[in-house]
Amino acid sequence: MRPVAILQHEANQGPGYLAEFLHQQGIPCETFRADKEQPLPHRADEFSGLVVLGSNHSVNDEQPWIAHEQALVQDAVARDLPVLGHCFGAQLLAKSCGARVTRNAWPNIGWSKLWVTPDARALFGGRAQTTVFNWHYDTFEIPPGARRSLFGTHCINKGFTMGKHVALQCHLEVTEESVRAWCHESKHELEHVQKSPAVQSEAEILRDLQSRTDELHRMARSVYHQWTLGLRRTSVVRAKLYW
Repeated sequence: MRPVAILQHEANQGPGYLAEFLHQQGIPCETFRADKEQPLPHRADEFSGLVVLGSNHSVNDEQPWIAHEQALVQDAVARDLPVLGHCFGAQLLAKSCGARVTRNAWPNIGWSKLWVTPDARALFGGRAQTTVFNWHYDTFEIPPGARRSLFGTHCINKGFTMGKHVALQCHLEVTEESVRAWCHESKHELEHVQKSPAVQSEAEILRDLQSRTDELHRMARSVYHQWTLGLRRTSVVRAKLYW
């Protein structure tokens, strides 16, 4: 089976629980680090699926690697190769499919309860509501042909599905360690945006962290399992082509 390609952009924003899940399922993966200036693959069909993780950048920033990733996502969509986007990755999937990505009314940082649309409840293990971890400033429109899967009080478009593709304007992959690392490296940021109605303090983010991440991962298992059902299983000889 071809590996799943994972596009990582920040040292502390790795695949986390997703990598653990893929390993448990015997699904190989290969991580490409934009933060380390590693070259991106040129063709999506070298892989069984494509994952795009979070980033401190906006998808609207003029960075060569963002343009390259957008082209790779568009190639995957054109080939009906499953794409899974977390936060920045969800925004990039939306933009790649013709939707606008703009600033949300306010930053959304911390734990929040979201509502699952009826069409998406099978994806989320039958849940009508779920609690997720957030850290974002932008929001996306729902692309043509896609269906909203999640919505929240402070951001209406928190997720969408489009065939085999899943976009999550939140983080299901975070671990206790990564949440602590984000808070540590972003202390000034958290202090600066504390007046926002959708931003929690570091103390609130870290409260009951183990039980929160355990529950998050129980829900994530359902999402990741459903997404991996669409992965291409045919083995091929890979020819590495890079930008």
